[in-house]
Amino acid sequence: MNGQNPLWTPTEEMVENAVVTSFAGFCSERVGKEITGYDALHAWSIEDRADFWAAVWDFCGVKGKKGDTILEDGDRMPGARFFPGATLNFAENLLSRTGSDDAIVFRGEDKARARMSWDELHALVSRLQQAMRAMGLTKGDRVAAMMPNMPETIAAMLAATSIGAIWSSCSPDFGDKGVLDRFGQIEPKLFIACDAYWYNGKYQDVSQKLGKVEAELQPQKTLIVHYAGDASALAASLAAAETLDDFVEPFDARAVEYEPLPFDHPLYILFSSGTTGIPKCIVHSVGGTLLQHLKEQQLHFNLRSGERLFYFTTCGWMMWNWLASGLATGATICLYDGSPFHPDGNVLFDYAAEEGFHVFGTSAKFIDALRKEGLTPISSHDLSALRMVASTGSPLSPDGFSFVYEGIKKDLHLASISGGTDIVSCFVCAIPVKPVWKGEIQGAGLGMAVDVWDDDGKSVIGEKGELVCTRAFPCMPIKFWNDPDGAKYHSAYFERFDNIWCHGDFAEWTEHGGMIIHGRSDATLNPGGVRIGTAEIYNQVEQMDEIVEAICIGQDWEDDVRVILFVRLADGVSLDDELITRVKARIRTGASPRHVPAKVIAVSDIPRTKSGKITELAVRDVVHGRAVKNQEALANPEALSLFSGLNELK
Repeated sequence: MNGQNPLWTPTEEMVENAVVTSFAGFCSERVGKEITGYDALHAWSIEDRADFWAAVWDFCGVKGKKGDTILEDGDRMPGARFFPGATLNFAENLLSRTGSDDAIVFRGEDKARARMSWDELHALVSRLQQAMRAMGLTKGDRVAAMMPNMPETIAAMLAATSIGAIWSSCSPDFGDKGVLDRFGQIEPKLFIACDAYWYNGKYQDVSQKLGKVEAELQPQKTLIVHYAGDASALAASLAAAETLDDFVEPFDARAVEYEPLPFDHPLYILFSSGTTGIPKCIVHSVGGTLLQHLKEQQLHFNLRSGERLFYFTTCGWMMWNWLASGLATGATICLYDGSPFHPDGNVLFDYAAEEGFHVFGTSAKFIDALRKEGLTPISSHDLSALRMVASTGSPLSPDGFSFVYEGIKKDLHLASISGGTDIVSCFVCAIPVKPVWKGEIQGAGLGMAVDVWDDDGKSVIGEKGELVCTRAFPCMPIKFWNDPDGAKYHSAYFERFDNIWCHGDFAEWTEHGGMIIHGRSDATLNPGGVRIGTAEIYNQVEQMDEIVEAICIGQDWEDDVRVILFVRLADGVSLDDELITRVKARIRTGASPRHVPAKVIAVSDIPRTKSGKITELAVRDVVHGRAVKNQEALANPEALSLFSGLNELK
């Protein structure tokens, strides 16, 4: 299915000069045996996890005290402890450089541009840190931000984490209930918000929402950051608010002070984005997050100091936290806030060309939308600096793989990656010393004992099964907030297989050692007792020009399950019998007869989460007449009504 030839193969020079090749040599010297090639390096990283993670700490230059013990209770999951005697500070590691070079570059649609040098970033973090300490903020306190993806958000996170406070964020497009469902659980002492923002060229007022949120949260202080509105007027209208400028005004910049913290001290609280109930509060550690991000960015993304790293994300998606960690390598992080299609679909490539991005990260949906729009940056933009495109959020279709090379740039490393909020990083990742095969993620990340298991807990290759991780790793969550006995945490990952992380992805190893993600396990279809991944259907129908996007569910029907396919059509297209016949034929030949839907139904919109993921479970609930509990997780909850009470499904 993937053809005879890879889409891209690194040259011998690329392999020789890759950071991961240097790391393999570094490890070989340390352990006194030759570790040659990625597969051997990965095998060693699983067999000798203590030696491997200690080597990552040293090779990546972590600032802190490593301690004498690297791994305790390594066979327990949960329960393993990495670096139990270590102390370090996250912000100290991210504020890795000084000087006048850019630490952060920012674009806010076509409305705002800014740069912040390393010295300017240090200065703002210092003033924020002093102001936070003056208000009594201390380690373990929560700081919550409803902010655009802008430099001040990064600086506030660094100031909070420098004193050991716990950071949590979302984007300002969340409704008041969505904000409160998240931050209400963690009771922040400091709440940070913007005065307004832009999206799709339109001014978005937040004053009424902020009033409701502040009244419910009752933080000790609300901090208003100027972006698109009047920060002073908004702060004056709230009970316990002041502007960022007023907050830091009494303090002059000085050296940032860093609180030494245990490796497993809480760093971030991230939230599950599902629609099955109130979001889970997933707590990630200082050391686990830092070490995993350094490993991924340097060894898997080949990132070096001074390079420009971009990921299209909001502050409500884990890729924001991942992007911020690029500072630890000394990279310039490039931020964008707003619609990636305003004023048109070229805006991110305009930015990439102007700034010379080395790494361009985005979602599979964005790549597919470019292809559907007929945009070809390869012919319209100077992307000579670009060496990598990364894609995540949902499976990248084989057509999407081809489009990157045909429409964006012929000679680059395309990295489809997959992990999640649960681990604030990746299970399967980019491998810069291996070829890229159409439709495949390249392989498991170093130190991650990833496998695919069947229902009996046996490893399978070339068959679909559950994505699991069979050994503990540093970036496992410390806990869920408000889960004192760990029952919710255990239920989320360890109920299916004892002492094994079961991630909830439906996956398959390929003959090349790569992986295909077929969708979420809880959204897989089960007609006639055969499990089918929804991504296999999307890969077929979304290649058709008539279909913009699709969502597929299983409907309970006559003591079985039947496949229902909803499609959003291109402008001017109607769903007639002829198109339905072609859709079914394409699925039959491209996937299998079992994948063919019983019904194909046109809808004008498809519900998605704030991070852009389609919500199969919510649609399935609506079709079956069940309430969708957490509609605030959705960017467009009004779309759910399109799936209710359909005559075609009775």
